[in-house]
Amino acid sequence: MLEYAIISSLKIIVIIVVLLTGCAYSTYLERKVVAFMQQRIGPLYAGPYGLLQPIADAIKLIFKEDFVPDRAERFAFTLAPIIGFVPAFMVFAVVPFSSDVTMFGYEVSGIISDLNIGVLWVLAVGSLGVYGTILAGWSSGSKYSLLGGLRGSAQTISYELAYGLSIVGVIILGNTLSMSEIVSQQATIWDWYIFRQPLGFVLFLTCAIAETCRAPFDLPEAESELVAGFHTEYSSMRFSTFFVGEYAHMIAVGCVGSTLFLGGWQGPFLPPVLWMAIKVFLFLFLYIWLRATLPRFRYDQLMNFGWKVLFPLAILNTMLTGLIVLW
Repeated sequence: MLEYAIISSLKIIVIIVVLLTGCAYSTYLERKVVAFMQQRIGPLYAGPYGLLQPIADAIKLIFKEDFVPDRAERFAFTLAPIIGFVPAFMVFAVVPFSSDVTMFGYEVSGIISDLNIGVLWVLAVGSLGVYGTILAGWSSGSKYSLLGGLRGSAQTISYELAYGLSIVGVIILGNTLSMSEIVSQQATIWDWYIFRQPLGFVLFLTCAIAETCRAPFDLPEAESELVAGFHTEYSSMRFSTFFVGEYAHMIAVGCVGSTLFLGGWQGPFLPPVLWMAIKVFLFLFLYIWLRATLPRFRYDQLMNFGWKVLFPLAILNTMLTGLIVLW
């Protein structure tokens, strides 16, 4: 029991450190990729090739003044950034990163907790982050922040339905809710669920981008309309916490998408962890590519697209998958 507790604690520490580092350098990746697409240079001076830019940004944010507006509800104002990023970290508890390995004479699983309801865990905790957006908007005492919070809540609720239904097809085909069992069913590339659920994958990806409020679905923080949206009144480390949560959600979506549709850690020749990292990187690159390419939706277009296009398609995909399995 003691050995199990020690190994589990070590896995948690490693994942948190890797995730925080990944969030920091996702900002560097985004700046460099967008700069390349727009024929700019991007970060250059902080370290070789600008590689120390995320560290410089972190130091700057730590020492910036942290102020709270006079009209803010202080407890909720402080709590909102924490609620914004903690659920994203909780998703990684059920993500299988590797096959089982032997460590210190013990068989160590490549997952922190192999829940038999792992998919439900992802859906449950992943949707909690919107409470941080709502609380930040309401507690700031600013009309711009409030509008951003209201947009965020409506957007998340609207796309959450299609997001959940897009995964149901995989659950029907796999006949399990365990993330590790879903990976084991995709032993070869032709077994990947992206080939058996192409519509489900497109729906999952679209809804996931909207769930994380990334372009072209970044209405809760539309700076051209709301100054900076729900986090207008935040500064210093409170401000950066929201963005740690955003990039953690992006990485979480990449992990979940890779697990459910792209075979997870499975792949030839390379180590399992490296295959997982490559697949997550492709998701992050797609996020950034879309930001550099597509204009923002109007809010009415956003809601119409969610309710009139994605939701009916998700229901149709679920019904067709069920009929195929029954047939």
